[in-house]
Amino acid sequence: MTINKLAIIGGSGLYDVEEFKDRELLDLNSPWGKPSDQILKTNFKNKEVFFVPRHGRGHFISPSNINFRANIDVLKQLGVTDIVSISAVGSLKEELSPGKFVIVDQFIDRTFARNKTFFDDEIVAHVSMAHPTSTGLMNACEDAIKKEKIDYQKGGTYVVMEGPQFSTLAESKLYRSWKADVIGMTNMPEAKLAREAEIRYASISMVTDYDCWHPDHENVDVEQVIKVLLGNAAKAKNIIKNLIENFENHIDLNDPTNNCLDVAIITAPEKKKNTKNKR
Repeated sequence: MTINKLAIIGGSGLYDVEEFKDRELLDLNSPWGKPSDQILKTNFKNKEVFFVPRHGRGHFISPSNINFRANIDVLKQLGVTDIVSISAVGSLKEELSPGKFVIVDQFIDRTFARNKTFFDDEIVAHVSMAHPTSTGLMNACEDAIKKEKIDYQKGGTYVVMEGPQFSTLAESKLYRSWKADVIGMTNMPEAKLAREAEIRYASISMVTDYDCWHPDHENVDVEQVIKVLLGNAAKAKNIIKNLIENFENHIDLNDPTNNCLDVAIITAPEKKKNTKNKR
């Protein structure tokens, strides 16, 4: 029987869950280097859970320099089956005001300076990203958010920009013309790598500001973002506890992530020489 294990990847403002008293910090390595920081292992409500601070504790890793491959690989080593990403984002729609949460179901990847696959050396794989998030995990996120009575939207498109700078006004207007919902810097290639590792993935975006398209937010600054982040982070910690309790109730045994590599690897067996890529 498969043992389901949940991991949370925390973004800006969410570097730890202090309420987890049963805790162990794991110093792990991967064939792709070190993850962002030590992995927090905890046992909550008799369930083994892991937490990764995406930017490192103290926020010292820029979005382009996050070792996404190492982060996902060490979670795979730990037997993680489900990842919920929690990220700070800007809003591209008037109705998505600061403080609102969005359960993302689609991405537009505008990044260009990142390693985006595990299969770049002697083994070639093409995984489907048509539906990049897990429906079951999205439902678990919705239940967890509802329990906290937080204003949210289920479904939405996240534009992933390279950063670390915020958008120009022209870029912000372009993304709005695409009918995208939010903009951030970190969910790609994270979602792609989780799919390659056959780990179910969902994303909760916490809106901190309107992007610069909005007349009230023409100059988005870090101080303004942090003010909203602090309130969102407290809510996110309660959501995490709810997720730990409910995520197994929503697991979809037919999720395409579960065995996507069965139909993704195109390299002939005799050419699969690189042991690093043998998962």
